[in-house]
Amino acid sequence: MAKRKQLFECQACGAQSGTWLGRCSNCGTWDSLVEITPSKKDRSSPPTPSKALPITQVEETTLQRISTGDSELDLVLGGGIVPGSLVLIGGSPGVGKSTLLLKASANLAKGGRRVLYVSGEESASQIKLRAKRIGANVATLYLLPELTIEGILQEIEREPFDLLVVDSIQTIYSQEITSAPGTISQVRAVTFELMRLAKERRIPTFIIGHITKDGSIAGPRVLEHMVDTVLYFEGDSSRELRILRSFKNRFGSASEVGIFEMGPHGLVSATNIAKRLFSSKRSQPGSVATVVIEGSRPIILEVQALVAQSGYANPKRSATGYDGNRLTMLLALLEKRLDLPLNQYDVFVNIAGGIRIGETAADLAVVAAILSSFRERPISRESLFIGEVGLTGEIKEVPMLDLRLKEAANQGFTKAIIPSKPFQDISIKSFVVERVEQIIEWM
Repeated sequence: MAKRKQLFECQACGAQSGTWLGRCSNCGTWDSLVEITPSKKDRSSPPTPSKALPITQVEETTLQRISTGDSELDLVLGGGIVPGSLVLIGGSPGVGKSTLLLKASANLAKGGRRVLYVSGEESASQIKLRAKRIGANVATLYLLPELTIEGILQEIEREPFDLLVVDSIQTIYSQEITSAPGTISQVRAVTFELMRLAKERRIPTFIIGHITKDGSIAGPRVLEHMVDTVLYFEGDSSRELRILRSFKNRFGSASEVGIFEMGPHGLVSATNIAKRLFSSKRSQPGSVATVVIEGSRPIILEVQALVAQSGYANPKRSATGYDGNRLTMLLALLEKRLDLPLNQYDVFVNIAGGIRIGETAADLAVVAAILSSFRERPISRESLFIGEVGLTGEIKEVPMLDLRLKEAANQGFTKAIIPSKPFQDISIKSFVVERVEQIIEWM
């Protein structure tokens, strides 16, 4: 009898080896190789190969989206759920992934659709308690505590469903593979079966995924390539506001965000975001307003800075919600262009509300907040700063300036310090600055 060939797979990168190694030769991770057993599927009847067609003969299909009953979730998905789509949602524990999908499942069930919610982590009674709290007790919402992909497929074969939710992908395993649940081979095999199910039966499928310490979804990178849409929940579980950001979407824009608020009845679409992220109280040194673009919407944020005398040879530089490397660059620029002795001061920058800024249009607001704190001069709460600061001190233009100023005018701002004049006539007084030195003159 022939001896079974051993095969080992790295749980960090998916590389395979015929022998066990203490360190993966591909990614360098220590003690990450696990023995796997090839699946023994019947290959006696290979599938019929598809026939290639000229692209001019391919029939066009119109996407008929299904509303989730939540305006913010529909926005991130590109207008609603696409039949046959496979959506992956990741986020830190307790951020609200299960709560959001349970409520969306209930909304679809209330519309007469049959929804199957598969839980590999919680019992049916635990989900029932959450459903009672958020108002998701609907007769056509079915719960299935199951750990095997074979059990999920059998249930769908037995009864038809219009939507499938899997919570979570790291707990589901295939009986054809001997490795433990959550390993690369298991996650890859289970995701492939769910993808095949979604495409063949046109069942929209949502997958919940855990994230690693560095913020990426646990499992192989191929997991994000296999799905149609990748969504990430951002925000601290101790705060009310959460952001659902789209990083990949084959059926819509990949730059949209949804803003939610955690309340007693679960996650709901947040309203009046500007008043939550920017306080309209009296002016204080180190507090400046700016407008950032998240997806297709402008959001007014408060940039806070604290400049304090340092008691150490190496002063501290800390940024929360803002790029720390960019903060270091701006401080070096202020020292060189404005002759400020910031190398003797600790500098802390914070974006209020737990929001993280990913664009450079807030550079001018960060500079203004640092100068305001350094000179102990408050800036009017009716003024805001928009602009990118270059290495030579010039203020560069930012995209969608008119849209930002319209939102600022709607929220009661009367002055805007910007790099160029807006194209449209907006009811807000604009001050154009071309170099960072002009900020001192304006203040």
